[in-house]
Amino acid sequence: MQSFSKQFNCKLPTQTQNTKKMSTTAIDINPAYEPEGITGQGFFATSLDKAVGLARANSLWPLPFATSCCGIEFMATMAAHYDLARFGSERLSFSPRQADLLMVMGTISKKMGPILRQVYEQMAEPKWVLCMGACASSGGIFDTYSVLQGIDKIIPVDVYIPGCPPRPEQVLDGILQIQELAKNESRRRRESPEYKALLAEYGIE
Repeated sequence: MQSFSKQFNCKLPTQTQNTKKMSTTAIDINPAYEPEGITGQGFFATSLDKAVGLARANSLWPLPFATSCCGIEFMATMAAHYDLARFGSERLSFSPRQADLLMVMGTISKKMGPILRQVYEQMAEPKWVLCMGACASSGGIFDTYSVLQGIDKIIPVDVYIPGCPPRPEQVLDGILQIQELAKNESRRRRESPEYKALLAEYGIE
């Protein structure tokens, strides 16, 4: 090591210098988002709905129900360049009972409809549905006897993402919209008569 420094006439950093440099670096620990509330020295007070909404919004567990090319765009969204993990949704679940965000991506045939509905019914409340792409939203270019013309004919949908296929930026925007719904939803909404009436329109108890 010393012969290298003498040969090239340079001074190598020592462990003491690195330690001293690191110790003077300031670390910003301010949260990116905090719910509305009362802040004081050593305490923070807010409503239970806002605290629960913040936790729900930043810990969504998606279930990707991908049948065609929109699923490839979702893979790009999960990859390092766009990194869906930044929004707390990196834990994909392929078990309906351990997911709260159903992401339907691609063409849904009428034979696939009952399976999609069963997956939705097996998910625990609260749950949200994100419809990605033209095919899942309206059947897309497949206006045929065998393709379901929109999944909202069999299950309720919270957010639609247009495009054929939509870009990863659109998928991220859709996730942010779902987060806003989860953040601002009352804990009692799922027990309200309006929500039960919505499910009754689809024949879901």
